[in-house]
Amino acid sequence: MATFATSDQLLVIIDPAARQTDGESVRIAKDVLSAGATAKVCMPDSPEEFTRALARRGSRRPVVVGDDGALVRAVTFLHRQRELAGCALSVVPVGGALSVAHALGVPTGAVAAARTVLDGVERRLDLLVDDSDGVVLGALRIPPVAAAASVEESVAARGWLRPYQHLVRTLSTRPAPTVPRPGPARLRVEVDGETVVDLDQPVEGVSVTPGGLGGLAEVEVRPLSVGAEATPVRAAGRTVTVLGADFRYRADGGVAGPVRRRTWRVVEGAWGLTVPGGS
Repeated sequence: MATFATSDQLLVIIDPAARQTDGESVRIAKDVLSAGATAKVCMPDSPEEFTRALARRGSRRPVVVGDDGALVRAVTFLHRQRELAGCALSVVPVGGALSVAHALGVPTGAVAAARTVLDGVERRLDLLVDDSDGVVLGALRIPPVAAAASVEESVAARGWLRPYQHLVRTLSTRPAPTVPRPGPARLRVEVDGETVVDLDQPVEGVSVTPGGLGGLAEVEVRPLSVGAEATPVRAAGRTVTVLGADFRYRADGGVAGPVRRRTWRVVEGAWGLTVPGGS
């Protein structure tokens, strides 16, 4: 692990969603970072301005103040610019969705996270990269088809309903629509070219997790249980391919798809994240 000096110059990029969600934590993080290092603070108003600021970082060490989505955006941009390997990222988690950053070892709380930026160490982490050049920082999960569709529709509905609060209250007295029960999916899962489960075996879910296995991804397939609970099928490998009829998957708090085929490969030690020195 590499250590950092407080004399390092920082580029603090404050995601607009963080400012709207928790302005007080943003202020605290900015004060702690500015007091402990030479910091240039950027407040972009859009994802495009966010990545533009990151592209113009020069020799400054980038610090993302925002939620999991902001962290994923930064990693994705640096990966696609082929600059990820040489750029250590820091993050102060602020916002609604923070589970990915916390799972990766970043402390909870603006003060603790900002102090980690100043005094922490760089941990190299594995990354899942798919065949469309997308990235996954944490675990990805393929839930039953109906469950993924319900999640996606729910997220879209929340975004649509915000400007229509009065209408929603008016309609809330009507019976809720029936949500279809999640059903099993039929998928072929291949790990390093070997079939783990085929299309003739319905599955309740698949999870793929990078890291912890020396550059391998841990794969768990949960077959459909009939009667007694089915034993999960586990495998590990550097590439994971899933194919089936229009499946969706959840990764880093978002829902992607539908796709008929997707391959992920593990890139060992692909990116660096600042974590506490004792981690």
